[in-house]
Amino acid sequence: MKTKVTIKDVAREAGCGVATASRVLNKSGPASAGVRVRVETAARDLGFSFSAIGRALQSSRTMTIGCLVPSLANPVFAEAVQGVQQALAGSGYHLLITSSNYDGAADNDAIATLLAREVDGLILTMVAPEESPALNAARLRGTPVSLMFHDPLDGFLTAHVDNFAAAREVAQRFWALGHRRTAFLALRFASSDRSRNRYAGFHAECRARGLPDPALIELSEAEANTPELLARILASLNGPTALFASNDFLAIAVQKAARLLGWQVPRDLSIVGFDGIEIGRLLDIPLATIETSPEIMGHQAARTLLDMLRGSTPVQPPPLPFSFRAGATLAAPRAERPDDGRVAPRPPSVHSLKSHLKQG
Repeated sequence: MKTKVTIKDVAREAGCGVATASRVLNKSGPASAGVRVRVETAARDLGFSFSAIGRALQSSRTMTIGCLVPSLANPVFAEAVQGVQQALAGSGYHLLITSSNYDGAADNDAIATLLAREVDGLILTMVAPEESPALNAARLRGTPVSLMFHDPLDGFLTAHVDNFAAAREVAQRFWALGHRRTAFLALRFASSDRSRNRYAGFHAECRARGLPDPALIELSEAEANTPELLARILASLNGPTALFASNDFLAIAVQKAARLLGWQVPRDLSIVGFDGIEIGRLLDIPLATIETSPEIMGHQAARTLLDMLRGSTPVQPPPLPFSFRAGATLAAPRAERPDDGRVAPRPPSVHSLKSHLKQG
């Protein structure tokens, strides 16, 4: 019968104490390069591996980190998780990943489940963190939390871009090209701090440039995912020449809906998205968008959490950079072009979006 190899066997083979071997294998303390090589070689040669259960009992840690994102189908969040995993590589921590499908109740259930599994820390992107009882429960029990994508929230550290400033950049681009009638489209506007701050920045810059206030349109999932419904919503607007979508998926959906109306992008409607997902580059008409780096965001969130787990007191990091990707969905409004003085026909207007949808 094969005898189980213990850390004492590794220490004896490496010629060091058990505590030193434990520090090396746990990556939890200093050791000289020579000792580290001897311990790692001995562990490999002897076939030693830590028991996860034994390690947890010994350290009062599970060496697991819970990660919650709204969706893994959206490449923005998938890239962020990839960044988290890269930052955790070699740390000894393992990731438990879950998603909520943009549902606040599912957020709370997922966090409660992760806490029940005694995760050592949480990395979260949520619908409404400021209203989450489960997030408050994590705070009360002292579980370290690092947020991603959210703007700074009192009591929590977050990896983020400045949504307000990025949205002002979009308004500046519209203004520079001569657009005056603009709109902002968002999903879950009431429960998304990201969407609200993007609209706030867009609205503020429109006013600063002397433009009319942008129309604010909040969409349901069904409307965003059904081109015919989205086309009817576009047709109900008061003839905007430029539209800012709160994310790239929505901006891409708007392009398809515009085609159903017989509109050409950007001749009849300019469109700008947010996030900079790679598929936007591959479209027949490449998407203009605010480009961010979700992978770097996930990496930063994980590094912040690791610092907390190791006993340091990190401070709120500055916003991560963003850039404007020109694409081909943004141009001057049709009436402003010297080679085309015609004004694109306005779609029919209705008294309200809700009454318009009810007619169908």
